[in-house]
Amino acid sequence: MSDAERLVIEPLLPLAAWRWGWGGRPEKYCRRKIVDAIRYVVDNGCKWRALPVDFPPYQTVYAFFVRWERAQYIDDLHDTLRDRLRRHAGRDTEPSAAVIDSQSVRAAETVALDSRGWDAGKKVNGRKRHIAVDTLGLLLVVLVTMASVQDRDGARPLTSRLRRLHHRITLVWADGGYAGKLVTWAQERWSLNLDIVKRNHDVKGFVVLPRRWVVERSLSWICRRRRCVRDYERLSEHHEAMVKWSMIILMTRRLARHTPHTPTSP
Repeated sequence: MSDAERLVIEPLLPLAAWRWGWGGRPEKYCRRKIVDAIRYVVDNGCKWRALPVDFPPYQTVYAFFVRWERAQYIDDLHDTLRDRLRRHAGRDTEPSAAVIDSQSVRAAETVALDSRGWDAGKKVNGRKRHIAVDTLGLLLVVLVTMASVQDRDGARPLTSRLRRLHHRITLVWADGGYAGKLVTWAQERWSLNLDIVKRNHDVKGFVVLPRRWVVERSLSWICRRRRCVRDYERLSEHHEAMVKWSMIILMTRRLARHTPHTPTSP
């Protein structure tokens, strides 16, 4: 991270137990090095064991990654950065509309057989990540399932999680793959208006569709990080964390442009 990025993210990191007076000895490595190492894995897509020697030992970095994911510290960090970006854009921190879509990614040999599937439409053997984003393209919810799960089936737990976390959302845009009984279910179960944006079959080639392009751009943002181009995680929760870290990198860099900082002395 640059110094400006550090100023953005460092106050949001969880404090060590010894700093709360809960005992234990001070940590050997500073949090900036830990975050840099996690970002390196997410951005470059290397194995944990392949971390350069400039970083702390990979066992330590991976332990922090798992610990923060299980304690939902990553969710808190991600949501705080998203709220700041929305305020900077002149929006309310809580969105009132969302866009949903899914993306199938190939799975490596480290992904267990019982958590992967075959997407017959995309000809992909792996997992599928279902995401919901706001109108700015910032991530709201991510859910990772087997690639064989249909979009309509994956949208039910996705919209349920979306509704529990963001109560103001009443309108959701989606593509034609979500049409059918899901529209009625979302209205009756969660009072969500699911607006299906369909493609005009008379038009050939690439066409920018209203609202749908926002979530497509978000999926491309996620795939900028090599660790998210394929799924290497044994647990689906870890792949969800990788997606959140991908967006954390993007949002931290954006906020750093507007954060005044003093250059460090040599």
